[in-house]
Amino acid sequence: MSANREAVVQAIEALGVVAVIRMQDGSALRAVVSALADGGVKAIEVTMTVPGAIGLIEQLATSTPHDIQIGAGTVLDTGTARRVIAAGARFVVSPVFKPALIDECHSANVACMPGCFTPTEILAAWEAGADLVKVFPATALGPGFFKDVLAPLPHVRLLPTGGVTRENAGDWITAGAAAIGVGTALVDRAAVKEGRFHDIRSNARAFVDAVHRARGRTTPSLGVGGLGVGS
Repeated sequence: MSANREAVVQAIEALGVVAVIRMQDGSALRAVVSALADGGVKAIEVTMTVPGAIGLIEQLATSTPHDIQIGAGTVLDTGTARRVIAAGARFVVSPVFKPALIDECHSANVACMPGCFTPTEILAAWEAGADLVKVFPATALGPGFFKDVLAPLPHVRLLPTGGVTRENAGDWITAGAAAIGVGTALVDRAAVKEGRFHDIRSNARAFVDAVHRARGRTTPSLGVGGLGVGS
């Protein structure tokens, strides 16, 4: 793995939580990212379902601190991958496994995280060069699935997405997940609509705390106002 890709993957694993952002209105995205970062969640996946997602990724990539990892999610084809990479995405996530997507990302020295569901898919994606394998939808599987898969495949780095909550976040890490992907359980739509960004910050902190407890670490103290957006 090249140095830049590895650095991004290492940062995501160290952070432990990837925020999967699906919003009907991207106007509040920067405030959401600020709240997440203030709470310690600094790996941000902006999905292609967000209106104007590529432009928003470009804005974030050029204006947020370097320690915030901006990525693109729900990428389904190589053309979209090229566009989000050009916009500044440091990692690309897909709900499905397509070898061509991995090749496209790696040609630009960008990490790729394809979505898989079965052990056969997981191993195939890993052997094709996936930097992390997104297990999706993890809702239907549970942390026990990770223990079972990683027993014969301990070298594979897994990222569950779907079904990850504040209550079970630590269970996924204990089961062997390299990090967790969290969507609406982290970025509550009602909180966004009502401008309750302090709730999103608190929620982010709770997920980060859960990951650190599962890893047996103490969560570092975090400042507030990372992007200068009020709550």
